[in-house]
Amino acid sequence: MFHLVLFEPEIPPNTGNLIRLCANAGVQLHLIEPLGFRLDDRDLKRAGLDYHEWSSLQVHVDWPACQTALGDTRVFAASTRNALRHDHVAYTEGDAFLLGPESRGLPEQLLEGFAPERRVRIPMRPGQRSLNLSNAGAVLIYEAWRQVGFAGSV
Repeated sequence: MFHLVLFEPEIPPNTGNLIRLCANAGVQLHLIEPLGFRLDDRDLKRAGLDYHEWSSLQVHVDWPACQTALGDTRVFAASTRNALRHDHVAYTEGDAFLLGPESRGLPEQLLEGFAPERRVRIPMRPGQRSLNLSNAGAVLIYEAWRQVGFAGSV
């Protein structure tokens, strides 16, 4: 099982979309507080449809608490400021992907805590700022899942 970690997510529909993605791909979703919404938010529930019951979700008070919960899991921090393309990494079952808040991405200080080989970016055309958070999560999860042969899928 892969892990998707959202650092201080702000927009309920993005998180709802990722709840649905994680349910469909068998991914553990982690949310790091503060959240920009309540977990009973109508837009969050609407975007996640009826997949909330099929998803596995953990909320953590901060990044250190999430790190403790993840244990020895390899974590890859995704940012447009990173050099290593996400598809140039060999992923293994159990890896985790960390995404930052929609309005600002991961803080530089947090990124600096990752070795260069654990900092990935998703390629985009020149001059573009970023992908939508739920799209970025899908790109990362499906590349990692593809690499392990879509284990557990039908």
